[in-house]
Amino acid sequence: MGAGTDLGRVRGLGAAKDGVHHWWLQRVTAVANIVLMLWFIYSLVALPSLDYSSVTAWLRQPVAAVPMLLLIVSVFWHFRLGVQVFIEDYVHGRLRILAMLALNFYALAGGAAAVFAVLKIALGAA
Repeated sequence: MGAGTDLGRVRGLGAAKDGVHHWWLQRVTAVANIVLMLWFIYSLVALPSLDYSSVTAWLRQPVAAVPMLLLIVSVFWHFRLGVQVFIEDYVHGRLRILAMLALNFYALAGGAAAVFAVLKIALGAA
């Protein structure tokens, strides 16, 4: 009739119905990371030099800044999803809550700092 044990069905335990969504997000961000990283590597190779002035001049162009922002968001989101799976599988008890809070803080703070840096350069403040 249904999956799981009788006791699990009575307690309402079982699949959270969220794993497929998480799995798909990991795959979508992985594909986005591959495409955007290929763009990033190609763009850096195409630059005349990798000195500060060349890179900042390149990053001031919207055609470079927008994909760079997408790359940052995709990489940090993918990182967060992957480490979340690790924490859920291998960390137990109260430490799991602390680890998830630390992960969320780290991913958000790192992504925000990177986005801020790109926007600062792209908008001409650097």
